[in-house]
Amino acid sequence: MDQDIFFMKEALIEAQKAYVLDETPIGAVIVYEGKIIGRGYNRRNTDKNVLAHAEITAIREACEAMGDWRLEGCSIYITLEPCPMCAGAIVQARLPRVIFGARSPKAGFGGSVLNILQMSELNHQCEVVEEVCIDECSQLIKEYFKGIRSKNTNS
Repeated sequence: MDQDIFFMKEALIEAQKAYVLDETPIGAVIVYEGKIIGRGYNRRNTDKNVLAHAEITAIREACEAMGDWRLEGCSIYITLEPCPMCAGAIVQARLPRVIFGARSPKAGFGGSVLNILQMSELNHQCEVVEEVCIDECSQLIKEYFKGIRSKNTNS
């Protein structure tokens, strides 16, 4: 568990990068044999690209590092429960272990809305560990959306 906390804090560093860009602060890191081989943070607005999610960027980097699309033996740490696109990409990449911080009750597909990560109908299922560093992950998201709401009421 100490290792999970260490790597989730690395994902939080990535999420802070998104926060600074005024993006929804979500960060992800992918770990293989104790080393980070992929990092990503949300950049949808910055890049004007719906695919610019933290998980997708981290998966792309990790695939380059591994020289393969299969990320068997890797773990992904995400500050927020993945959306359907990212959950699907995680399954497609054959990531065996998914660790996330906060749940996303309206958009999370690691168990909140649906659990794509563990669907027996699919050709791969992931071990899911949730609520690692939940307080820090939740606080960052809440702080961001509180700022958005205050901008909208002051406009």
